[in-house]
Amino acid sequence: MAMAEAFQFELVSPERLLFSKQVESVVIPGSEGEMTVMANHAPVMTTIKPGIVTVTPVGGAAERYVVFGGFADILPSGCTLLAESATPVASLDRADIARRIEAARHEMSEAKDDHSRTKAEQFLHQLTTLEGIVVPA
Repeated sequence: MAMAEAFQFELVSPERLLFSKQVESVVIPGSEGEMTVMANHAPVMTTIKPGIVTVTPVGGAAERYVVFGGFADILPSGCTLLAESATPVASLDRADIARRIEAARHEMSEAKDDHSRTKAEQFLHQLTTLEGIVVPA
């Protein structure tokens, strides 16, 4: 089987650089749906919704990170994901998600117009979906 071509992937949060390695593929939660990024991908910039980023490093096991939004800059040579907030799934603080959901509910109830309410509602839905993925029942 041919080796997948490697490319550079960086996951950056305001606090720190979480990941910077040669990878075979990255699955990102784009606002338009999940995207799989591989080497030589056409240049694209996409916003990120709350969800899971799955990174497959060259010759390594997949690593999963929770992101709470941001955007990804994809080039043929690599991909940089600038996350508003990102955490490895393994060290995710479940209370943090609960707090974010609470804040989103509050924001929805305080919304001044339909546009704000729809945005808050969408964010709340994305957070709730995310909670369902990462918090075992």
